[in-house]
Amino acid sequence: MTGKDGDPVILRVPPGTQVMDAQTGELLADLTEGEFIPARGGRGGRGNSNFATPTRRAPRISEEGRSGQGRDLVLELKLIADVGIIGLPNAGKSTLISRISAARPKVADYPFTTLVPSLGVVRVDDEKSFVVADVPGLVEGAHQGVGLGHQFLRHVERTSVILHLVGLAPGDGDPVQAYSTIRQELGQYASELAEKDSIVALSKIDLVSPEERDDILDKFKNGTGIRPMLISAAVGEGIKPLVGELSIMIEKLKE
Repeated sequence: MTGKDGDPVILRVPPGTQVMDAQTGELLADLTEGEFIPARGGRGGRGNSNFATPTRRAPRISEEGRSGQGRDLVLELKLIADVGIIGLPNAGKSTLISRISAARPKVADYPFTTLVPSLGVVRVDDEKSFVVADVPGLVEGAHQGVGLGHQFLRHVERTSVILHLVGLAPGDGDPVQAYSTIRQELGQYASELAEKDSIVALSKIDLVSPEERDDILDKFKNGTGIRPMLISAAVGEGIKPLVGELSIMIEKLKE
């Protein structure tokens, strides 16, 4: 009721928030930066002083204001990260992000430990860093709602690079099948995700003997055409080369 002196209603949201019309589903704004005005206040009315004249100094006339805009909105956050870490449940994603950054997601030896995405900043050196996102585990049939479904894959859409993490623990199953399952689920969600630049890393190699490693590498390369990196977040093996490779790939995409 203060007219031009009234304060606007400002809702602060995290970068990466999408604003959609609740009724039509239309994307109104993608707030990676800046601001967006979804509704404006109504035009103010005029009081009796606006109708005063030399001969009618105290008019009993006023004008009502007009109603402001009103609309129902849906706000959806898509995290902004350089690298999205994806894989089956218990592939070691949370352990890895806690190893390479200051993020401290929950780590446990049962599936779906991560229920919300975690963000971490990886320091490459004094001048370089990048942001990684740990996406909750996918399972076969996620595009049909199995497990946690695809509800978190929207965050991967903003990433520049995808890091496929495949576990080598006895209970993690066949590495080639695990990788193929994730690739299939990405394609079911959005075909462009399957085409993103990516790195494949086989994790938990501390649980595999040196003799078995060569055999696993050969089978994986023959089955996928990809020679993966070998890492162990638990003991730190292969972590530095992985971070370096991710940093190089991100820098090239920024050129």
